[in-house]
Amino acid sequence: MQVHFNTQMTELYKTTKGSTYQCDVTNRICIHFGETVAAFNIKDFLIFRRSMKTINIHDMIFNLSDAYDFEWIHSPKKEISKKLTLCEIIQLRDLLDGTKFSLDLNSILQEKLGLGVYA
Repeated sequence: MQVHFNTQMTELYKTTKGSTYQCDVTNRICIHFGETVAAFNIKDFLIFRRSMKTINIHDMIFNLSDAYDFEWIHSPKKEISKKLTLCEIIQLRDLLDGTKFSLDLNSILQEKLGLGVYA
């Protein structure tokens, strides 16, 4: 899927390794991480984030087997299917966690300020 970043995109979170945006038209979360660009609806974004949290970082750090040097990650609907190193997994998890925090914060602010979704 090709995602174009334009004026209809609101930045949610940014790190030195990637950024996330929310499309104001489709309400999709767009992830730009390294060479990877993907767009998710909210439900698929949360599923993908949850699946990234299941990767056992501790095992990857302390297991000396070559099989633990990387992990294949897959997202819902195959938006992303990629082999990532330990560092990349940590960086992607940081990006996803920051994005989730930003979404939660926006929801709380809208609720407290009495703003509707379409206000």
